[in-house]
Amino acid sequence: MNDNFHIDMNEYLPLRDVVFNTLRKAILKGELQPGERLMEIQLAQRLGVSRTPVREAIRKLELEGLVLMIPRRGAVVAEITAQDMEDVLEVRAVLEELAIRNACQHITEEQLRDMKKAAADFKRSLEGDDLLACVETDMAFHEIIHNAAGNKRLQQMLLNLREQMYRYRLEYLKDKKMHKLLVEEHDTIRRALKKRDADKAGNAMRVHIANQKESILRSLTKA
Repeated sequence: MNDNFHIDMNEYLPLRDVVFNTLRKAILKGELQPGERLMEIQLAQRLGVSRTPVREAIRKLELEGLVLMIPRRGAVVAEITAQDMEDVLEVRAVLEELAIRNACQHITEEQLRDMKKAAADFKRSLEGDDLLACVETDMAFHEIIHNAAGNKRLQQMLLNLREQMYRYRLEYLKDKKMHKLLVEEHDTIRRALKKRDADKAGNAMRVHIANQKESILRSLTKA
């Protein structure tokens, strides 16, 4: 086990959430490698906590698809597979297109201003070396669309899918060749929403996600 990661204490969060966030970040940053066993006792000692919050964190990581429970072996960090990625992006493409088409009818001027700021925040994050910040700003941009869609069930489905997308977002954001294209695509999406052009917005979103898929596949092929 890599000893570089440490617990990120937060007085405002329950201990189980602190442990979850710590282990999640360690997996996403590669400090806990795909296929590596997550042993409760060892992790509890490493983080200076009891086994209970570690066990709860592992269960939540399993729900996100970051951890697998294997019979007679226990919890291991999940591999990133092309099939899993294609399954997740297939669902995301449909939901995102529905969300942006609905958003064309309901988005407010305030939300459009928020999108412009979110797009600028994302572009600025790409200039640094903090991949997790890039992921967060990318998600913030898309969440404005989800909120503007005006469908709470759809919003909840996208929220659930967001967690499964986290690792894949990291993969395509690692590809610096994608950065300029991603910024341009966000701008195209934003302009289509401003014009309330549902067909153009839907097509822009499909292209956006298709390009992400291609980037991730290239990454998985190299691995």
